[in-house]
Amino acid sequence: MLKETDTTDNMNGVILEEDNEETEQESARKCHGFLGGYLISFIKLPPLLGMLLVGALLRNVPVIDVVGNHLDPNWSGALRQIALTVILIRAGLGLDPVALRKLSFTVVRLACSPCLVECIAEAIASHFLLGLPWEWAFMLGFVLSAVSPAVVVPSLLNLSDRGYGINKGIPTLVIAAASIDDVLAITGFGVVLGMAFSTGDIAVSIIKGPAEALLGVAYGVIGGIVLWYIPAKGDNFIFYRGMTLLGAGLLATFGSAAIELSGAGPLGVLTIAFVAAFRWRKEKKDNDQDPIKDIVAILWMLFQPILFGLIGAEVQISKIDGQTVGLGMATLSIGMVVRLVVSFLAVFKSGLNFKEMLFIPFAWFPKATVQAAIGGVALDAARRKGDATLEAYGEIILTMAVLSIIITAPIGAIAIAITGPRLLKRTVKDKEYDEEDVQNTDEQAEITKV
Repeated sequence: MLKETDTTDNMNGVILEEDNEETEQESARKCHGFLGGYLISFIKLPPLLGMLLVGALLRNVPVIDVVGNHLDPNWSGALRQIALTVILIRAGLGLDPVALRKLSFTVVRLACSPCLVECIAEAIASHFLLGLPWEWAFMLGFVLSAVSPAVVVPSLLNLSDRGYGINKGIPTLVIAAASIDDVLAITGFGVVLGMAFSTGDIAVSIIKGPAEALLGVAYGVIGGIVLWYIPAKGDNFIFYRGMTLLGAGLLATFGSAAIELSGAGPLGVLTIAFVAAFRWRKEKKDNDQDPIKDIVAILWMLFQPILFGLIGAEVQISKIDGQTVGLGMATLSIGMVVRLVVSFLAVFKSGLNFKEMLFIPFAWFPKATVQAAIGGVALDAARRKGDATLEAYGEIILTMAVLSIIITAPIGAIAIAITGPRLLKRTVKDKEYDEEDVQNTDEQAEITKV
């Protein structure tokens, strides 16, 4: 296969020195996260696995766990949101409008069907295996059914940068569906949480989900059009354009959370980058590099170890109840089998061949971001109620969220990295190659180089 090196492999650790203790700990986590990713890349595994592992070690290993256990949650939450904003901007810039228009119905099917069916399967399994009441069982189902954009998007962008699947728009399909999938899962979780604790009007909670999605898309479309004209062209306007895009994305992420419409944020970031890039592409010549993508790629190099290190640090081994691990594994396994089957069926009659359809379930496997974000919400609500029974249910949901991160994030990342080059066609300079053809091209290139 043609030799390419992931930008993370060549990145030197950057440690930002600040006076306050929390920032120093974040800087240490970032440096260690990068180092873990760099080392694990030597054994041909995705660097994000090393970053996840280092984050988990800094939270669970005695002596060094001071870094993870004394971390200000406000700092870590904000940094995680910034990193997710950067990767969603990068994803939006990488969306192919032609492929998206062609696959629009498939995007909706892939976003909704696996999420809802897995939620139902895990709710039924957890009700009978773990003894959860139906409201809590469906709450767990929505927590576990969300795919992780933090794992899926970088993995798909890496394949896209190397030319895999772009002939059919597969990276665009998966990235676009991942954002909708998360909004659906978070919305469902919020509705069931309100039912379980009887907070607020249920009808309002149900309407809130679609309203958040529409608000996010509307913000992205309007903001993207504004970015066609602002900033005006001049000296360093590419840099200013990149920073303006980043600022608009951060406004969507933190602004939506501030007005308690957090589901609108991710779709807003994805949409604003996509709409802005639609016009920006016409300004550059065919063979020119995309400078905005380069700026965002540099930002991602800086924030990638932070994001995965912090996600890894959410894994607290001491909070995993041994009595529920076995039944929890069974519940998770049932849901994942159902998800893999439904993901495969969701892309039928979408123009993909059998190998490409087979790749979709592997790409739809990892979980991490949503589980880390909302896994403990139900437990916090139960503790505020002061009900020991509800706290026990909340601990089961948190344990299951941790298990899903430990199991699916590394397996999913490895599966995407391994199956992508084997199941997807590679397009190099507008020509398609099978894996054997690409290997032959590599050999010829090596001979020519010698």
